[in-house]
Amino acid sequence: MTITIRKIMKILVTGGTGYIGKSLLGKLTTGTNHDVSGTSRTPPTAPSPAPLIAVGDCCATTDWSAALQGVDVVIHVAAHLKTLSSSAHQRAQLWQTNVEGTLALARQALAGGAKRFIFISSIGVNGSRTTDAPFNERSIPAPEDDYARSKLEAERGLMALFEGTAMELVIIRPPLVYAAHAPRNFPRLLKWVASGFPLPFALINNKRSMIALDNLLDFITRCIEHPAAANELFLVSDGADMSTAQIVCQLAASMGDRARLVPVPDWLMRWVARLVGKYPMYSTLCASLVVDSSKAQQLLNWTAPLTPSEALRKSGREYKPHRLSTPLRQ
Repeated sequence: MTITIRKIMKILVTGGTGYIGKSLLGKLTTGTNHDVSGTSRTPPTAPSPAPLIAVGDCCATTDWSAALQGVDVVIHVAAHLKTLSSSAHQRAQLWQTNVEGTLALARQALAGGAKRFIFISSIGVNGSRTTDAPFNERSIPAPEDDYARSKLEAERGLMALFEGTAMELVIIRPPLVYAAHAPRNFPRLLKWVASGFPLPFALINNKRSMIALDNLLDFITRCIEHPAAANELFLVSDGADMSTAQIVCQLAASMGDRARLVPVPDWLMRWVARLVGKYPMYSTLCASLVVDSSKAQQLLNWTAPLTPSEALRKSGREYKPHRLSTPLRQ
């Protein structure tokens, strides 16, 4: 009888108080035997699944030494998020955090002897929509906003930094990451569905790739140890794509209701969105964005634990208790 002894590794998750980072800390501390810690900008004031080390702002001068002591794997989740503003100040913040801060962390991790660096990038590096073919790892990058451009620059900087070294780099570009407690666009859709308002998506025949938070956490965990993940780029999704109308129907059913969809022509929605300055929202809801995640499935033998239907219905069920207490944003 052969007994396999798995090495206990020390893992650092940056952005440990954020949406993905905090959830990842929870999964790693309960689902693995590894020694897990995280970082935060300021000393934590709320309970955390794992110890947190305050490092201040993520920038070129951040001192990560206290957090990196003895670390084998760095999972870099912390980022300055996309905003509607395109001011010079916002662009500078994006570059300071997402490029300069990432590379400063990577240099210190390399100097400290870490073995693997997992970078959570964005599907925005590839673009905001697909037409004829899905995005895959061979697609030419075509970022359309400053956030995506900063992520691409960080990817390129990491590849150049680690070239010829023993450090292994894993880059993950997820599309929209959703859950009941997700920030930004997905909770807005949950509120709309929960409100019972008629939604204008009956004629929208698009396809959207997304990834449930649970599925993304599972994939990141796979990348921590799998030898075939070393020095690879992955585009990951739930593995099946839905139209916006189908997504709304799944969410409504999970809330014990039926979707109220009305037929509004796509051209009209697009025109109104441009008129009122909401075109990015229109693009997210109505355009197609399809990701081919077959590389992750074949190379790492990974299958998403939850199907899109299961994950969407879980999101709707978990959101339902808040539907009456959460106001609808206009």
